[in-house]
Amino acid sequence: MNSEERVMGALARKPIDRVPTFEWELSQVVINALTPGEDELGFVEKMDLDGICVYPDYRREFIDDKTYRTEWGIIKKKTSEVQDIPVGGPVKEPEDLDNYKTPDPNAPWRLETMTKALSRFKGKRAVILHLNDVFSLPSRIMAFDEFLMALYTEPEMADRLIGITVEYNIALARRAWNEGLRIVMTGDDYCYSTGPMFAPEKFRELFYPWYKKVMAAYKDIGFMVIKHCDGNVLSLIDMLTDAAIDCYDPVEPAAGMQLAWFKEQFGKRFCLKGNVDCGQTLTFGTVEDTINETKDCLRIGMPGYGYILSSSNSIHSKVKPENYKAMIDTLHEYGVY
Repeated sequence: MNSEERVMGALARKPIDRVPTFEWELSQVVINALTPGEDELGFVEKMDLDGICVYPDYRREFIDDKTYRTEWGIIKKKTSEVQDIPVGGPVKEPEDLDNYKTPDPNAPWRLETMTKALSRFKGKRAVILHLNDVFSLPSRIMAFDEFLMALYTEPEMADRLIGITVEYNIALARRAWNEGLRIVMTGDDYCYSTGPMFAPEKFRELFYPWYKKVMAAYKDIGFMVIKHCDGNVLSLIDMLTDAAIDCYDPVEPAAGMQLAWFKEQFGKRFCLKGNVDCGQTLTFGTVEDTINETKDCLRIGMPGYGYILSSSNSIHSKVKPENYKAMIDTLHEYGVY
């Protein structure tokens, strides 16, 4: 069984030879430390990861050496992490939406990274495209705090903006399918460690109808669908899992989320992915701490199949390279069925 088959099997909760692993994001700092001179594709191959998550490609217009504007009109500042910090958006008033245009999903460069990954790994390792569902893009096209206010003061505007981004992602997903992709992951986070960023009733009112639409569209196209959301999701979990998802990620321990509870509640409905703590264990712990936590995750997640081991969010720049390697080595030794 190769890595692509292993990931697809885990997502379908079918018998496989061993637990697969891949990460939503991999810091180049960790890549350089463990595999000097390699890019992310080479790192995935050398570390024998089962998949790679890639992003659509958007051109940048630099304002200064650290600040740029994306094709969405979102202004960002560069950081040392994979994700840069949004600092401004093009939409402030309802009238701004009248003239707002999303990027062209059919631009020739839009899926260059995905195409490169597929050409190297198709039939060997899983390639997962990071798309969106209902929150991340609207809350960047408008400034984050302004969008949260608009949920209450301008709900029709917020609803319209959510719909615009949903339709874009559906269009881009259709193109990705036609170019050979088979797995998508939506990376929209709605929760802090204490709970949602807004009232659950507001999610049900404004986001939930669009969430069901975009997830159903991904499934109707043919994709296996992974839903990512950090934080304490318990007050939203029924809505998040009511849609036809194939996997939930990452069951964040720092937010009090327990893999054992998720496995008991949902293990027969969809795959689970996670959750070696990247905020504490992988960053501040020892190799021994990492080995022990990885074993605990495998002990809980493996029964009945339907489990993918990963960090509790991402392999960011502060993760100790030796700890991440210990996680992977432990998986390869103890994650065999």
